[in-house]
Amino acid sequence: MHRFYLSPNEWDTGPLALAGSEAHHCRNVLRMKEGERLVVFNGRGHEITAEITTISGSGIYLKKLHEATTPPLRCRITLGQAIPKGKQMDLIVQKAVEIGAAEIAPIISDRTIVRLDAEEAAQKRDKWQSAAIEAAKQCGQNWLPQVQPPQPLAQFFPATACFDLRLIASLQSDAVHLKKLLAEYAPEHAGGVPVSVLMLIGPEGDFTPAELNLARAHGCRPITLGPIVLRVETAAIYCLSVLSYELLA
Repeated sequence: MHRFYLSPNEWDTGPLALAGSEAHHCRNVLRMKEGERLVVFNGRGHEITAEITTISGSGIYLKKLHEATTPPLRCRITLGQAIPKGKQMDLIVQKAVEIGAAEIAPIISDRTIVRLDAEEAAQKRDKWQSAAIEAAKQCGQNWLPQVQPPQPLAQFFPATACFDLRLIASLQSDAVHLKKLLAEYAPEHAGGVPVSVLMLIGPEGDFTPAELNLARAHGCRPITLGPIVLRVETAAIYCLSVLSYELLA
């Protein structure tokens, strides 16, 4: 069945209905009819199987048939991604949702080619959040990652939450393998596994030495991704995949 997103603010405020772009997609793109069934989700673990009762210009009205709850993943992974050039950030957001990231923090690094003023940053954030919604709709993810506003590392760290483990992909010679670091975590923490992880991925050319030092000062452990230098989007997918395999499965 087709899936549609209903924000948490709209979830329990009156009749169950689709409005705006979701109603347009249902009515004008998919051309769904009264009596057909669909699924709505709120990005916070809840989904409802519903039947279309009324299609009008003001919205698509639904009758709830079944409600289900999806528990959150056992590790909350935040991807801090230096914004790459072109449309690669769209791909990274999409794949981060599919792999199970809980939050995406676009980083404006010293080597980021893209430069944004406040209005452009807000527009980009909205665009990437929309991409996350579309990815969640397609892959069946009921927990929608929140995309933060783009910001430099110096602003990101003071505002960020606490993490059990903070990692930064690095080309430096002292970076350790992610597998080794994760293997060492359990003995160091009474056999436990991290329930919250920050994964920082740099831009083309890596983070600058000053940025790496800043990250280290905030507890980030440098990790190597192997002997082959990966593209930015590949590095993000690689790291999230390894963390998902080790911590979410």
